[in-house]
Amino acid sequence: MSCKSCSTGKDGQPKGCKSNGTCGTDSCNKLTVFDWLANMSLPAGEEPFKGIEVRFKNGRKQYYKNIENLSLSIGDVVATQAQSGHDIGMVTLSGELVRVQMKRKKVNIENEEDVLKIYRKANQKDIDIWSAARDKEESMKVKARQFAIDLKLQMKISDIEYQGDASKATFYYTAEERVDFRELIKLFAKEFRTRIEMKQVGFRQEAARLGGIGSCGRELCCSTWLTDFRSVSTSAARYQQLSLNPLKLAGQCGKLKCCLNYELDAYLDALKEFPKTDIKLYTEKGTAVCQKTDIFKGHMWYAYEGEWMNWHILTTTQANEIIALNKKKQKVASLEEYAAELIQDTKVEFENVVGQDSLTRFDSPKGKNKRRNNRGKHKRNNNAQKNAKKK
Repeated sequence: MSCKSCSTGKDGQPKGCKSNGTCGTDSCNKLTVFDWLANMSLPAGEEPFKGIEVRFKNGRKQYYKNIENLSLSIGDVVATQAQSGHDIGMVTLSGELVRVQMKRKKVNIENEEDVLKIYRKANQKDIDIWSAARDKEESMKVKARQFAIDLKLQMKISDIEYQGDASKATFYYTAEERVDFRELIKLFAKEFRTRIEMKQVGFRQEAARLGGIGSCGRELCCSTWLTDFRSVSTSAARYQQLSLNPLKLAGQCGKLKCCLNYELDAYLDALKEFPKTDIKLYTEKGTAVCQKTDIFKGHMWYAYEGEWMNWHILTTTQANEIIALNKKKQKVASLEEYAAELIQDTKVEFENVVGQDSLTRFDSPKGKNKRRNNRGKHKRNNNAQKNAKKK
């Protein structure tokens, strides 16, 4: 099944979703989980797990209890219990893997407040009402934003989600400070003729709901596979020796990029072998201060106080050895005797890795030009000889 906003080809297969994966149908597999336990059979006498994972608009997921023992599979559209009325969603996971997911998210299936129940598979009437309600959301969002601007409220309405039975509309908004939207709710109820619920979300959650393309050229992690948000601080950029440029470190949500945490643990493990950069090295020639570190190569650059232009490269092992001697109140002669071991040949040899012409192919003229020049010389010599005979 696909929605009206999903364009299809001649073969009936979906070509792409015009709603950016927000229509909630099986042609838009956003934040889906691969069921690697689907082919495994249960032990004899054990009943299948009754938990079902259902996805709604923009990747919002909830867990429900299949008390009617319905035969459900991934992609089925179902009518689920709500606080009032019912909602429409799509089954994204069933079976034993739901038990693992609920345990990971600390959701108890016996808790009736957290886990509601599934009523039935959605019929055509339910789907028609659901689709008609979804078609209203975009025009409602434009009007809702205008109402907020007219009331001069410091908030941004990012998305609207209708309940499956079209009895309630949830307005998601972001705001820096607390907002008094009582007057706004009155305008919404009068204009849209439905029950209104306001729900504030963070800037990261807003980016996850709306989706987009990051600076790396791929879809946002939060809108595709990232399900939890870890706090990101500028110290993560410092440990990785990145430039503290807010324009480069900030993501589409305006906060620090989540990917700053991906390689942070590897950098922290590598930095355990490095001495602290504020520790000075005491030698007979003078006191040396750390100027730069290279985490990948394990090198550190030191300069004598007063000779800041001359840097001496040391390995972490050499730096730790000098620090250990300084703790025993011993000094080494100089840094040069350690740095001399790391002198490398900086001559670069260029190779033809492409397998085509050499890099100096334009320095000398081609052979064809030489042949043409030789032919011209022969012609001039022959003409000169003929002219001499005539005379």
